[in-house]
Amino acid sequence: MKPYQNIPISECDEPLVAITDGIITIDPHPYMSLGAPYGDRSPFFVRQGILERLQKSQAYLQRIRPYWQIAVFDAYRPIPVQQFMVDYSFAQLVESKGLEINSLSEEQKNLLSAEVMKFWAIPSHDPKTPPPHSTGAAIDVTLFDAQDREVNLGSPIDEISDRSLPNYFANSSDAKEMEFHRDREFLNQVMTHSGFQRHPNEWWHFSYGDQLWAWIGNEKIAIYGGVG
Repeated sequence: MKPYQNIPISECDEPLVAITDGIITIDPHPYMSLGAPYGDRSPFFVRQGILERLQKSQAYLQRIRPYWQIAVFDAYRPIPVQQFMVDYSFAQLVESKGLEINSLSEEQKNLLSAEVMKFWAIPSHDPKTPPPHSTGAAIDVTLFDAQDREVNLGSPIDEISDRSLPNYFANSSDAKEMEFHRDREFLNQVMTHSGFQRHPNEWWHFSYGDQLWAWIGNEKIAIYGGVG
């Protein structure tokens, strides 16, 4: 259990809708390219209220930085996709450390799993503890500048390392790293303008209305539960 999973859910029954109306998406979708089992589902769906808030943040961004855009890396994620990506990330982490999955001790498995789960939600089928992305309330985003180039925010989305922590570069005196921090804070400013909350471990992950959002914002209930 993660601490936010104790927050009760009072489902509001908003529908999932496609991300449209000027919001750009990363294509090809990274998890679909890996073979994640979406079936006939699209990853670029969110709850109606999430789309409206995303559009509000996009309009705010363009008022202060004309022609900049929020780009959606990932949004709705069925639980089988969540499980696929947790397994994939675990295998990638094992490989990055020069280890073999079949040769891991229990202690190694537990330590590596803890690293993965710092960034990935538990692929729970329990309706009381849905992964944030499986609610349609969570989105992974980045920024594109006025020249339609992806802004370098200091680490790739989904990197399993401390560089993914939103404030990792906060105390750096290196000019480039100070820029990374400023742009991360700018992205946070843009997203929180419409009520989103940022994941404490991931500069790219924002949500509204799910359990994690409620936990961060000291709300008593979440309004978005899992969508099957």
